[in-house]
Amino acid sequence: MSPSAAQNPPIASQEETFLAQTVDGVDSKPKAKENVAPSSTQTLFTSTTTISSSLEENPKIHLSSHPVLFHKITSLRSDKTSPGTFRSLLRQVTYHLGYEATKDLSVRTGLHVTVPLGKETRTDEEGNDVDADEKLSCVGVKLVSRVALIPILRSGLGMTDAMLELLPNAAVHHIGMYRTPGVNSSPVQYFNRLPRGRCLSDTAYVLDPILGSGKTAMAVVAILKKWGVPKIHLISVVASKSGLEVLTKAHPEVSVTVGMVDKKLTDTGIVLPGLGDVGDRLFGLGNHDFEDGAAMEPPPVATAVGSTSSACSDESRRSTKRKRSASLELELEHNIEL
Repeated sequence: MSPSAAQNPPIASQEETFLAQTVDGVDSKPKAKENVAPSSTQTLFTSTTTISSSLEENPKIHLSSHPVLFHKITSLRSDKTSPGTFRSLLRQVTYHLGYEATKDLSVRTGLHVTVPLGKETRTDEEGNDVDADEKLSCVGVKLVSRVALIPILRSGLGMTDAMLELLPNAAVHHIGMYRTPGVNSSPVQYFNRLPRGRCLSDTAYVLDPILGSGKTAMAVVAILKKWGVPKIHLISVVASKSGLEVLTKAHPEVSVTVGMVDKKLTDTGIVLPGLGDVGDRLFGLGNHDFEDGAAMEPPPVATAVGSTSSACSDESRRSTKRKRSASLELELEHNIEL
């Protein structure tokens, strides 16, 4: 063993320590003499995603087994991850899941394209000299499936841009759903931008970072079936075991691509450990916009000379608030009359 190899800890040990620091808050450095086999890291990853045999044998469910994806999902879970980093990580995770979910899209073969020769190219496939300005012809494929992306508001918005970069010609139709507390409660639809008339899409990808009780996903699937889309595919970062079972039992034809499966689901339909409130973490409702994650301090109290100005400012704010309230009441009355 070389001296440099003896100084650096094994890669598996670094990964395991990172997960322990991120999830459990351990602030310890990897031991230089610790020698953990790569299979230990694999066991650490797969032990958190063990699901029932019925789900494992279901060909419609694809559970990722990629260690890089697990590494990024671990960072997504951490409460130390800022909104900007959270958005970036969710985008990267969606790239990975999107590639896996789109592997069954239909393509047209026999597409002829020409490839420009580089400046260093002087011979063709048969070894004959050719002009550098000439081009070669090859045969490729082209996607022909008409795809619709269905982000579930709000959290599904964090997955949309990544999927659009994979499928830039896809249509985007937003559906807004909110859930009431409880596993058995029904989700409520408050927004729907599906096109009216006949469905022109071949495949719809439903984007939702969390699959909890499965009620929201089932409601959206029912809406899409009524719309007339032939194939529905759900993409989630984290799903609960019971939510997957409920969804696949109610809609066995729906495909699911998921990063990790968490076993625990609370009585209010929250997946644990999950990712937290993805909507709040995406859009920075925790005051992470400032340095060190702290909110901006209020300005210092004015002196006696400025106290009158401060009082006037408070009165102005109260007056503006009253005007806004009156304007809102008039607007509501107008909408009721309409």
